[in-house]
Amino acid sequence: MVHLGYHASHEQFKPSQLLEWVQRAEQAGFTHALSSDHFLPWSEDQGQSGFAWSWLGAAMQATNLHFRIVNAPGQRYHPAIIAQAAGTLMEMFPHRFWLTVGSGQAVNEHITGAHWPSKGDRNCRLKECIDIMRALWAGETVNHHGLVTVEDAQLYTRPDYQPKIIGAAITPKTAEWLGGWADGLITTSRPPEQLKPLVEAFRRGGGEGKPMILKVQLSYDRTQEAALAGAHQQWRNNVFESVMLSDTRTVEQFDVAGAFVTPADMEGQVRISADPQQHLDWLKTDIELGFDELILHNVNTAQAQFIDTFGETVIPALTKK
Repeated sequence: MVHLGYHASHEQFKPSQLLEWVQRAEQAGFTHALSSDHFLPWSEDQGQSGFAWSWLGAAMQATNLHFRIVNAPGQRYHPAIIAQAAGTLMEMFPHRFWLTVGSGQAVNEHITGAHWPSKGDRNCRLKECIDIMRALWAGETVNHHGLVTVEDAQLYTRPDYQPKIIGAAITPKTAEWLGGWADGLITTSRPPEQLKPLVEAFRRGGGEGKPMILKVQLSYDRTQEAALAGAHQQWRNNVFESVMLSDTRTVEQFDVAGAFVTPADMEGQVRISADPQQHLDWLKTDIELGFDELILHNVNTAQAQFIDTFGETVIPALTKK
């Protein structure tokens, strides 16, 4: 049975408001949640960027949802610190938290002043971080000198199980690489003809039978016009190719690029519809591709009606036995 989750977008809402949204999402029938982990938003119009790790403890205590977070260890975060943070949540809330990891984006990571590596080096650094965190969760004392440095690190508080690490990919090349070492895949929604090669690459690389999570970027509102306007106002800076999303450094630069994105350009990048049945049909196609967890991100600001409407119509249709 597919699991349905709510995306908690720290770039768009204050942490206190997000706490109310995840509580409402649970009441509506969502069972999972995905937290973003940004230092800066994608645009001035979004205008928020709370510290996700502080918020997660409160959100997991306030709900019974299963949480994931998209994290990039290695530059802004040292992997030993992330292993400690995740290990604490996993000890407090066993089997309710999965760490999802990616190679990061310059807009968040460049704030440390460190060199922003090439994609190949970022991938190598990420794999080093994963090996370090797994060793720490296993109770080992870790010393490592490579693209990251760890000396005499040991976790005294940790879960009594080896946590799953889900790898993030938006290209088939990265997905195939993840298949060999990640415990699962997370990616973002796009047309089926673009998603299918990514799924096949993940399975070919060693991901056959592993869980696959899809972050579904949609815009639902009472009218088609409102759904389109909301998507454009909030998410126009996120429609670019992977290399630009990864390497652009500042919110101002994203806003300059986004100024050239028209409402019509949003089609195909975000699922825009005022018809819940249309969204349901799209989600059924995702399930047919093999995704067993769908995290729904309503990219506009009309969260209450999205949560309530999908709780009444979409969730029952996808989760009924």
